[in-house]
Amino acid sequence: MSEKKAFGLGRNASNYGDPAFALYLRRSFAKSMGYSQAMLDKPVVGIADTASDYNNCHRTIPELIEAVKRGVLAAGGLPLSFPTISICEPSLSPCSMHYRNLMALDTEAMLANQPMDAAVLVGGCDKTVPAQLMAAISAGTPSVMLVVGPMLAQAFEGERLSACTDCRRYWARYRAGEVTDEKINLLEGKLATTAGTCGVMGTASTMACLAAVLGFMPLDAASAPAVHADRLRIAEEAGAQAVRLIRNPVAPLSLMTQGNLDNAARVLLALGGSTNAIVHLAAIAGRAGLNLDLKRLDALSETTPVLVDLKPTGDGYMEDFHAAGGMQALLWELRDLLDLTTKDLDGVSLADRIGDGSHFVDRRIIRERGKPVSPVGGLIALFGSLAPDGAILKRSAATPSLFETEARCLVFDGLADLSARIDDPDLDVTAQDILVLKNVGPRSPAGMPEAGYLPIPKKLARAGVKDMVRMSDCRMSGTAFGTIVLHISPEAAVGGPLALVETGDRIRLSVKDRRLELLVDEATMAARRAAWQPAPAPKRGWDRLVHEQVTQAPEGADLRFLQAAP
Repeated sequence: MSEKKAFGLGRNASNYGDPAFALYLRRSFAKSMGYSQAMLDKPVVGIADTASDYNNCHRTIPELIEAVKRGVLAAGGLPLSFPTISICEPSLSPCSMHYRNLMALDTEAMLANQPMDAAVLVGGCDKTVPAQLMAAISAGTPSVMLVVGPMLAQAFEGERLSACTDCRRYWARYRAGEVTDEKINLLEGKLATTAGTCGVMGTASTMACLAAVLGFMPLDAASAPAVHADRLRIAEEAGAQAVRLIRNPVAPLSLMTQGNLDNAARVLLALGGSTNAIVHLAAIAGRAGLNLDLKRLDALSETTPVLVDLKPTGDGYMEDFHAAGGMQALLWELRDLLDLTTKDLDGVSLADRIGDGSHFVDRRIIRERGKPVSPVGGLIALFGSLAPDGAILKRSAATPSLFETEARCLVFDGLADLSARIDDPDLDVTAQDILVLKNVGPRSPAGMPEAGYLPIPKKLARAGVKDMVRMSDCRMSGTAFGTIVLHISPEAAVGGPLALVETGDRIRLSVKDRRLELLVDEATMAARRAAWQPAPAPKRGWDRLVHEQVTQAPEGADLRFLQAAP
């Protein structure tokens, strides 16, 4: 007689050498919380709770979890929430990216080893969404994604403001002497005035859109504002959907097909989305044994128009995108470029999710194919002697006149050096120079921060310079803009060519040819390479594990031992 498969509290029994005792003890402790036997006999939906007093973006999570629980209970399940690490961009040192994989490891362990039949993953602030999806794919627990949603823009002195593109815009003006101390202090209370993630097409909103395309949540769940009643209804439906997954299990891995990965890449390009999403999507793909090839991404970029006009590359905010028709309207415009056979968690094809074209669309925000924001995608990959394994440029947020540049470079050897010298009035720099920051990649002590948006040197900013070519092995915020080359790989910390660049070298950037060349002869490079020494490894803890295991940006900057076999 076959043994009945464990479910609910019977899953993942603690190991005392007596399975019956383990379940008896578990039920006993659960009953101490006031649960009836009838409730404890139900299938269990785990709810990953990432609320934190350090995470302003997630302050609505308690009421979202209550809504999820309503949906679970109404559908016949038992909801049990559990905490995991919470990541908020401004609240972590050295940076939030350094802990994305730690959150993924934490979440994977809780999904795989606590008693639950399905899960709802509640996230939002940009690193949390990829961390949770990475965890779900690796754990195998059927999981629904639920994001907190974007904040609303705030009217202020005749314009609308929302973190964090407007934060950066005003800070640049402040550095240039155009904004007073009094004004910048006033703006601190006007840039983020509601709950939710950044209100522009930054990394959080980009990742929410990609999670919806991949099928982990409904399309409208990508854009509904955090403070909108729809967000609570979406949360309730996430609970109900998790119970449906118990009856008809769908492994997260099964959603990660090559067609779905290409769909996500197309949408990323059409959104004019965040450069960070490339690293995150590569990490998610790597958990499924897939490869987000940068040359493939670049080829898709040439045939994918930018159709969404939001900041940081346009004028609108996420609330406008939601009201304009959101993901359904965007996907309808892209339908001939997508694999429409891909399925969501309910087994519904992308073709059916998009509908028949009868939806409302506001063309001021979501353009038609014949009148795009740009005829080609917002992101491109660069290769060459400075970036043998690739680098990324967000051309939709860059200055076209700088796309073909050959110039002298000014090198900053890490964040301390950048901070010490960038505003020195005696700094030998012109607007035509290329600023280079190194030793800030995924293996460096800096942890791949959003420092690629190097500030314009103050003396140039005050002379009216708004943009110049900047390069690094780290990231920039998805809310940032400028002619900025990012994720140069291999990074300086592992001895990539970037480690050998010196002030005064000449570099050639060619967007047309997709090239990034260091114009230094091989004999000079060989001498520099012989003299280069890596930084010492951290002594202990998470930093040591990252140093030993982290991959390069094109592989997603994941920990190598957590990636799936191809």
